[in-house]
Amino acid sequence: MAPNDSFARRVRLDRLYRNGSGGLLVVPLDHPISGAPIIHSGRSGGLDRLVGELAEGGADAVVLHKGALRHVAAHRFRDLSLILHLSAGTGLSADPDAKVLVASVEEALHLGADAVSVHVNAGSRTDPRQLADLAAVAGDCDRWGVPLLAMVYARGPGIADGRAPRLVAHAAAVAAELGADLVKTAMPRDAHDLEALTAASPIPVLAAGGDALDSTAALQHLAAAVRAGAGGVAAGRLVFNAPEPAAMVRRLAALVHHHTPARIPARTR
Repeated sequence: MAPNDSFARRVRLDRLYRNGSGGLLVVPLDHPISGAPIIHSGRSGGLDRLVGELAEGGADAVVLHKGALRHVAAHRFRDLSLILHLSAGTGLSADPDAKVLVASVEEALHLGADAVSVHVNAGSRTDPRQLADLAAVAGDCDRWGVPLLAMVYARGPGIADGRAPRLVAHAAAVAAELGADLVKTAMPRDAHDLEALTAASPIPVLAAGGDALDSTAALQHLAAAVRAGAGGVAAGRLVFNAPEPAAMVRRLAALVHHHTPARIPARTR
């Protein structure tokens, strides 16, 4: 017999939103498969130390692949939620925008995850398969009462600007229409477009942190997104590429937890 979906999902969403601010700070650490290392050379402690710093700095959740959990102490998740990432693709592929499922909702539950995430590149050559994967995972999440974060971007051979307001709105709609509880996406540049996006989305929109080439500009853009109604921030490279990741996550936590209007997924109400 399947678990009570509404109760199980509500409990897990409450864990994600344990800080009570109504905003989420998620730090994705799923980048090594795509080819982006997340640990500075010469930095002691590795992934376990980094996750510990994120927890102490005020992050609400981290996104990890299943194998990475072998290198993180279980006690790191006493005050930090685990989102297991279910999809992957390498930068070595002939189609770097392709994503396939590499784990399941059942595996996530076995590993103690509070939620799962799936990546979709809308407009990519494998767009139909990625949509089908997202829909299938959403069905499993409904069955087991697990929150779903969809990372949806407008990316592909015909996409010139993945931050174009129409395309970002479409990406957010894909996540909501297929059953996600939260969506992470690149945000439009203009404040008016940011407000229109967050107002139109029926689920919280987490602003993606970006490539961190200019951390000052990235922080300013994320602050604008939060002021415009974003449900929080999902920043990976901005954090782990920072000279001091702990200091960066504290800045982001202050931004998200002290300035985000209380808006949580409807399923928790």
